[in-house]
Amino acid sequence: MRLLITGGGTGGHIYPALAIARGFLEKYPQGRVLYVGTAKGLEADIVPKAGLDFKTVTVQGLPRELSWETVAFGWRFLRGLRQARTILKEFKPGLVVGTGGYVCGPVVMLAALEGTPTLLHEQNALPGIANKLLARLVNQVAITFQEAEKYFPGKTKIKLTGLPIRPEILRASKGEAWAKLGLQPDKPLLLVTGGSRGARSLNQAMPEVYRQLDGYMDVQILHLTGQLTYQETLEGLSSSGINWVKKGNIIIKPYLYNMEDALAAADLIVCRAGATTLAEITARGLPSILVPYPFAAENHQEYNARALESHGAALVIKDSELTGGLLAGQVRELLQDRDRLRAMGQASLSLGRPEALELILQSMEEITRGR
Repeated sequence: MRLLITGGGTGGHIYPALAIARGFLEKYPQGRVLYVGTAKGLEADIVPKAGLDFKTVTVQGLPRELSWETVAFGWRFLRGLRQARTILKEFKPGLVVGTGGYVCGPVVMLAALEGTPTLLHEQNALPGIANKLLARLVNQVAITFQEAEKYFPGKTKIKLTGLPIRPEILRASKGEAWAKLGLQPDKPLLLVTGGSRGARSLNQAMPEVYRQLDGYMDVQILHLTGQLTYQETLEGLSSSGINWVKKGNIIIKPYLYNMEDALAAADLIVCRAGATTLAEITARGLPSILVPYPFAAENHQEYNARALESHGAALVIKDSELTGGLLAGQVRELLQDRDRLRAMGQASLSLGRPEALELILQSMEEITRGR
């Protein structure tokens, strides 16, 4: 079988697409995969490095207001359709999967109109514009959050699958993780991360958290600042008079390549609310304090965070309301109430979908069989 997969613009669209592509090739070793993205998106760098064939189409986001940009959008969309038609004609896919982003527009639309089996995967609790428009044409939409269903047209065939995650996330063991990270197994671990690029607001709140938790329950803290804000964070701690090295229970790193070990070792995580992050922490059954990134498209991270909060798996602090004192208070309250922390962990685990990739592959098979 030939699989054409498309999605781009952000890692949130690209990495699930790569997971699906890898799962497909493992299940069908003789299959072929072509990834279609844009020349300017992150996918242009990430996908070729992953060893997949890659082609591009021209596309841009739909302007929110009528202007000359609307005309430019129309011309580029028509050009993208012509490019997509050429790619589809040459590759002849048996199935097209879109994971979101504007690049999906011309590719998935044309494939669906030509009768090629099509599947969309929606990562967020609030679906993106492209996926909402394309849902009327495709054979099925796979969703990560049940809350996303209400945003799609009534006749859309929807399947709750979850979001595929790296297998290492599930394989990591707590005991081995403690040893690898140099942690003490008899002390709770607070994991704080803003992702690979970091979250300045989280980093700026942490000095007060360190101050208020000093000596409290002998908690261990692993703080991942992000590459871009590491030095800035250390300077902030120094100016606050906090000698984190001397304390002995604080580890601060710009980035951690073995993130699976940090998730396995943690008792509580403070983080953003991207779909991949939430898929990983729910698969591990981690309770969380979520601070959604306020500038995510259509504020979708807050919708993701509220979905976990509504099930009792997380507490949510809006970025605009985040202070060190508020964060420290919530952390202290949860670490002090182990029963509540355990209940949040169980709620988180109930939302996890470690079988997401297999469910998506099953959907792909069903769609192609029913062609």
